[in-house]
Amino acid sequence: MVNNLVIDIGNSRTKAAIFRQGALLERFIWEACSEEHVLAALANHSVQNVILSVVGPALDENFKRWLAQQVDVLLELDHRTPLPFRNAYATPHTLGKDRLAAVAGAWARFPKQNCLVIDAGTCITYDVLTAEGVYLGGNISPGIQMRFKAMHTFTASLPLVEAREADQLIGQSTETAIRYGVLWGILWEVEGMIATAQNQWPHLNVLLTGGDCVYFEKNLKTRIFAHSDLVLEGLNKILEYHVQHP
Repeated sequence: MVNNLVIDIGNSRTKAAIFRQGALLERFIWEACSEEHVLAALANHSVQNVILSVVGPALDENFKRWLAQQVDVLLELDHRTPLPFRNAYATPHTLGKDRLAAVAGAWARFPKQNCLVIDAGTCITYDVLTAEGVYLGGNISPGIQMRFKAMHTFTASLPLVEAREADQLIGQSTETAIRYGVLWGILWEVEGMIATAQNQWPHLNVLLTGGDCVYFEKNLKTRIFAHSDLVLEGLNKILEYHVQHP
């Protein structure tokens, strides 16, 4: 059995996972991507193939050379990486790797079907993949915490509000007015995007991922598929495609 290690290196932490034949066996969260962490994962699972997705500063070349010596295949995701679908984004070199990986995860779960991928994190991203296997692009909007911080930062007197549950429609204090304004507004934005996309692309699968997906999963009226590991699954799909099409 071939084991794959996928490594998603973000700005503040690293998420990684072991896959075998498309199934996730074990996941890891590391404060930093070190040789010690990677070596333990490789040894415990007899890994043959690795994919790296790096956001922010480039990885140390010595680390990549070391890693390449440990496995059969080492792939670092960038805009030139072959994909199991066609990327029609006008500026592929500016496209976030997490968006690309999440779309690949959608294609792995719903091949040859229309998909809308919503990643609710620092920003909310919306990405469309058609049943013909064409990634069309998407939209980027401020996330929940960013909206709270923006109102506090760019006004003279509005407080910084925590994101608690919106249990009423209308706020009766400045704090609840901000909270409900952000939470209801962002929920209506997502619902509006889903409804508009469903009109344009029939039989649309809506996939939700990201750190804030729990809020939307609980409150959205539309049928959605929540997948916390969608980016990791997509990275594994890209790695499998690369191994099969060298």
